[in-house]
Amino acid sequence: MRTHKIVLAIVILFCFSCKEKQSTISNQSKIPVLETSKESSLATVWIDSETGHKIEKLIDRKGNNSSFYFHNNPFLPTKNKKGWLMVFYGSTPNGSQLFTIDLKTKNIVQITNKSGSKSGEIVGDKTRKVYYRINDSIFATHIDTHETTFIFKFPTDKMGSITTLNADETMLGGVISSKEEQEIMKKYPEKKDFFDRIYDAKLERTLITIDVANGSLKELFSEKSWLNHEQFSPTDPKLLMYCHEGPWHKVDRIWNVNIDTKNKEIIHKRTIEREIAGHEFFSPDGKTIWFDLQIPRGETFYLAGKNLKNGEEKRYALQRDEWSIHYNIAPDLKSFAGDGGNDGQVAHAKDGRWIYHFIPKGDNMVSTKLVNMKNHNYKLEPNVHFSPDGKLIIFRANFEGNSQIYAVAIDKFKQ
Repeated sequence: MRTHKIVLAIVILFCFSCKEKQSTISNQSKIPVLETSKESSLATVWIDSETGHKIEKLIDRKGNNSSFYFHNNPFLPTKNKKGWLMVFYGSTPNGSQLFTIDLKTKNIVQITNKSGSKSGEIVGDKTRKVYYRINDSIFATHIDTHETTFIFKFPTDKMGSITTLNADETMLGGVISSKEEQEIMKKYPEKKDFFDRIYDAKLERTLITIDVANGSLKELFSEKSWLNHEQFSPTDPKLLMYCHEGPWHKVDRIWNVNIDTKNKEIIHKRTIEREIAGHEFFSPDGKTIWFDLQIPRGETFYLAGKNLKNGEEKRYALQRDEWSIHYNIAPDLKSFAGDGGNDGQVAHAKDGRWIYHFIPKGDNMVSTKLVNMKNHNYKLEPNVHFSPDGKLIIFRANFEGNSQIYAVAIDKFKQ
């Protein structure tokens, strides 16, 4: 009898120990609710205490990590077509390099190793190559094999750059700028110092294409204006969007050109004094160009879209605090994201430091705050992207004091 009692006591003690251990594991696995800041970033996964949305530090590697500019597509399917890769820049002892992350497994792979400062954030999902410039030369690296090929070298008398790849992935688009412009940039490296100077100088820029297969350069046209922000249509390989850069209230900014016929089309013409339109981007179906519209500057705010087939312009009104430096559109074309802005931006918003999700309703946007960005320095622009499945908004921020990449869930978290 005594033996049975001892055994029973051991069993009870074991069960209690198991329950206590399970409780501890459960408590450890509970996602913390934190103010989004350096401390939360170090936790890697947390619930924003202001919004209730789950945020994850997406890239787990040392150094700076930077997502792409808002209109440059960083995504392509995995080789087995069962998931998605995202291409990003990361710092290394050999300078900034391009990496991929598998968005499902979180596996990170370095795909370039050439030294030298890189520019151009261009992914070709058909050829599975990433294109970039180092100094005066353009290269392409295969995302799976990491094989790198040389494409083109700009002549010594031409200061060239590339920013976009056309829909059939045969042509790169970019500009040639003057040495005088480069000297202004070197002398005044801060945007606030060089921006008006370059605009006022009226230096010549030339819009160009470069054939990926044979490396031949074609000059489309030249103007004594700041041609910039080149983007090929995601569906029409002949259609290239560009802008007249400068103070937005002084320029009719957004234009398209057919690279074969050279025919140009203005996308939005200003109608009143100090009206502005900018930070334009194509919808994924290529049918609409979306842009930040203010009539006039800093007073009324819209996200506007120009239908390229019928010429109609749709406008969704935003409140001052909802204005964002950049907007982007979901893969299903039904909603938008915005990266907010601090009170020093054009909207002078008093409470604009948020990552937003927007759903159109009538002529307005219904906004949801996803991330409190009050501990982010907006000198680094967040540059929002929807994940390919439309469930996350990916952005960059400097909560830790350097650039890192984060993802926030659009649906509110249920603990």
